[in-house]
Amino acid sequence: MDITVIGLILVVCMLLMLTSGIWVALTLTGISIIGLQLIGNDSIGLLLGTSSWSAVTGWSLTALPLFIWMGEILFRTRLSQDLFEGLSPMLSRFPGKLLHVNILSCGIFAAVSGSSAATAATIGRMTLPELSRRGYNDTMAIGTLAGSGTLGLLIPPSIILIVYGVSAEVSIARLFLAGVMPGLVLILLFMAFTAGWTLMQGRKGEVADNVQYSTKEKLQALKKLIPIVLLIGGVLGSIYQGIATPTEAAAFGVAGSLLLSAMLGSFTLRGFIDSVAGAVKNSCMLGLILVGAHFLTLAMGFIGIPNALATWIADLGLSPIELIIYLTVFFVIMGCFLDGISVIVLTTSVVLPMVTQANIDLLWFGIFLVLVVEMSQITPPVGFNLFVIQALTGKNILYVAKAALPFFFMIAIAIVLITMYPEIVLYLPTMMTS
Repeated sequence: MDITVIGLILVVCMLLMLTSGIWVALTLTGISIIGLQLIGNDSIGLLLGTSSWSAVTGWSLTALPLFIWMGEILFRTRLSQDLFEGLSPMLSRFPGKLLHVNILSCGIFAAVSGSSAATAATIGRMTLPELSRRGYNDTMAIGTLAGSGTLGLLIPPSIILIVYGVSAEVSIARLFLAGVMPGLVLILLFMAFTAGWTLMQGRKGEVADNVQYSTKEKLQALKKLIPIVLLIGGVLGSIYQGIATPTEAAAFGVAGSLLLSAMLGSFTLRGFIDSVAGAVKNSCMLGLILVGAHFLTLAMGFIGIPNALATWIADLGLSPIELIIYLTVFFVIMGCFLDGISVIVLTTSVVLPMVTQANIDLLWFGIFLVLVVEMSQITPPVGFNLFVIQALTGKNILYVAKAALPFFFMIAIAIVLITMYPEIVLYLPTMMTS
C-alpha cells in the first residue's frame, strides 16, 4: 500500500479515536497497531513489549514523578498567599500595580509546580478576588493570569520539557537551562504590555488602590519570598553547577518542598497523602502517554512516514525560517484541540526528522515548541488555561479568550525574538558545558 494512503488512513483513525473520547495513550497505541497491520508486520506484541520497556526504564524519566510530587506538595501550601503578600509592596508604584503580582507570582510558582494549569489555578484563587475587591480592570486581571499561567510550561522544572527531552533524546538538564532566559523574556514582555496598557488608559487605567508601604513593611514582605527563592535556587542551581542531575535535583526539591510546607504551617498527614495520590495519578497518566508515544515512534519508523516527510520537506527547498513558520501554524492548530503534552508526543516522531533535515538545533526547537504550545493553551476551543480560569471566574470562555488575546501576541513576539536571536535559548546551556 502506498505510504501516502497509509498516512491518510492513520490521520483519519487518530481523529476518530480522539473525538470519540478514547484516552490519548490508547489512541497512540491503537494508531501504531493499525499502521503495523497495514504494512503486514506480524510482530506487534514483541514490538509493543520492547518499546514499552525502553519507554519507562530510562533514568532521565525518574525526574518526572518527583517534580510532579514537588508541585503537588506546594499546591497544598499557603505559598500563593505568601507570594501575593510578598510581592504586593514591591509593585505598588509600578504602572499597573498589583496586576504585575499575577505575572510574577505565576513566574515564581511555575518554577516549583512545572504545570500550567496548576499555576493558573493556584495563583488565580488568591489574586483574582483580591484584584476585583480593589477595583482592578476585570479583563486585564483575567488576561494577565491567563497569559502568565502558561509560564508553567516553560520555566523549569517543566513537566513538558521532561516529556520532550525523553521523546527527542535531548538532555533534560540543558533543556531546563535553555528555558530560563526565554521565560524571563516572556515575563518582561507581559509586564511591559501591562504597564503600557495602564499608561495608555490614563485615568481609566488608574485604580483606587493607594495603599502606601513603608520601607520596613517592604522588607518584612520580602521575608515571605526567601524560602521559595531558596528552593528554586537550590533546585536549578544544583543542575547549573553540575552538582546534581535533574533527578537528584528533583529529589532535593521534594525534600525542600516538604520542609517549606512544614515552615508555612501547611504540613498535614491528609495533605501528604493527597500529594502522593495526586503525584501517582499524574505520573501514571504521563507514563502511559509516553509508552504510547514510544510505540508510535517505533511504528512510524517501520512504516517509513518520518523519512518520507523529511525527504519531501527537503525536496521543497524550504529555508529553516519558512519551516518554522509552517510548523508554528501547524502546532497552534493542533493545540486548539489537544493539550500540550499530547501535541508533543503525537507529533515528535514525524516532525523531528524534518527539523533534523533542516539543521535546526533540537535544544532550540524544544523551547520553540513549548512557546507555541503556550500560545495554544490560551486559544479556543481547547485552551486548557481558558477552562481553568473560566471555572475560577464563571465568565464566558470567549470573554476569557478575548482577555488573553494580547498575551497570545506577546508569546508570538517571544518566538520571533528567539528565532532572530537563538542565543537567548542557547547561552546558558553552552555556559554549563563550557
